[in-house]
Amino acid sequence: MKDLQHHKVNYLNQFKERTYGRNLLKSEDLFDAPSEECGIFGLYSDKDLDTFSLSQFGLFALQHRGQEACGISVMKSGKIFNIKDEGLVLDVYKNIREPETFMGNSAIGHTRYTTAGDKKKYNFQPFFAKNEYDQIILSIAHNGNLTNAEELKKELEAEGVVFKATSDSEVILRLIQKNLDLGLRGAIKATMEKIEGAYSVVGMTRNKFFAFRDFHGIRPLILGAIDEKTFVAASESVALDAVGAQYVRDILPGEIVYTSENEKGLKSFLVKENCEKRICAFEYIYFARPDSVLENINVHEIREKSGMKIWEQAPVEADIVIGVPDSGVPAAIGFSIASGIPFRPVLIKNRYIGRSFIVPTQEMRERIVNLKLNPILSEIKGKRVVIIDDSIVRGTTSKRLVKILKDAGVKEIHFRSVSPPIIAPCYLGIDTPSKDDLISANMSVEELRSYLGVDSLEFLSMDNLKVILGSSNHCFGCFTEEYPVPAGPNPDYTDK
Repeated sequence: MKDLQHHKVNYLNQFKERTYGRNLLKSEDLFDAPSEECGIFGLYSDKDLDTFSLSQFGLFALQHRGQEACGISVMKSGKIFNIKDEGLVLDVYKNIREPETFMGNSAIGHTRYTTAGDKKKYNFQPFFAKNEYDQIILSIAHNGNLTNAEELKKELEAEGVVFKATSDSEVILRLIQKNLDLGLRGAIKATMEKIEGAYSVVGMTRNKFFAFRDFHGIRPLILGAIDEKTFVAASESVALDAVGAQYVRDILPGEIVYTSENEKGLKSFLVKENCEKRICAFEYIYFARPDSVLENINVHEIREKSGMKIWEQAPVEADIVIGVPDSGVPAAIGFSIASGIPFRPVLIKNRYIGRSFIVPTQEMRERIVNLKLNPILSEIKGKRVVIIDDSIVRGTTSKRLVKILKDAGVKEIHFRSVSPPIIAPCYLGIDTPSKDDLISANMSVEELRSYLGVDSLEFLSMDNLKVILGSSNHCFGCFTEEYPVPAGPNPDYTDK
């Protein structure tokens, strides 16, 4: 038990010094892991701050939510300054030649994952609107996906609104801009009453800050405070930790938090009372950093409990338990605690690999897997191994992992997924393959076991997932094909 505690502490501590890698093996294959759209961060104070550094720290903590692009908007002396570019957070900030330009009293930021659609710079966030004097008057950063974006865009274009990008996030911007004569709170309320889907948003005008969340709270949005004059809103609590903010609470579904010119502090307004919380279950299974807390639930504890629960559900005799780094490790520790089978961190990651290599042949692409993860042969040769992973999407990387273990001389392989089978795509802010490419939508568990070439295969049941999460008040759409909101006429309209 002492060794397990040591592994747990080391596992969590490593993310304080480097970005969270989720599942390194899956990053090789574009569609063999669900991909989060983005992470958002917002900061507001009555006083001037080093918003350049604080926004950088907050976004770096959210780097796992998107690696393609990063951007910030800063409010300074009644003006908004914006910069966004392709690349990782630290790369984008490194290229800002005059950091003092981005030091003010408020900042919002965005780190973006690009879907299969348009990767051009005009889709990078934050989005901003200008007045007739070419001054930025409004800027927002959005995490999620609108299911009625195309319909709303056509309505706005018919009214003469000109769009600069192809992302659904700009629809939110233009609706707020259009309704600003209602006041900021009124403009946001009118926008929320029009848009459908999943959205967590942070934004600013030239003198106000705001954040709001959809009526089901599908995507996370956390509120914190550095002091009584300085507030933070972010996708995950780790961003609060990164800037020295204390967790206050999660922003409620259907809630707007905002500042006012005439009153100090942060105000709150519920557009709709008694909204049903339906935060995405996959945030706990895969997306969020393990040291995050979402809706007062510790992510690492959920993942550890999932390993315990799948042992109860599908026990097996084995010699060691291993987890696919990084996201499978907490569940492997939990499985070990419940079963008494030793946990061993035998899959060694190369910490210096970033994006995928560009190689011309399939043979060479296969070898990349061993550059990213390599097993300690002496720990597993001739052993019966339980491999714990967060999920199986297309199955191709799981199959490669099994091959790595077999080549290392493993005697038996028992595969455990600590999520239920993924049988449906997501329309609410996650980039998943079509149903035709989801292996569990097209194979039985026995057929998939045979395809992977393992001795046994089990998925965490839906009932057990609900037990672990403590309620049924989550979005389980990718497991059940039942969503909190309708998919809409064109569910693929996002970042295209």
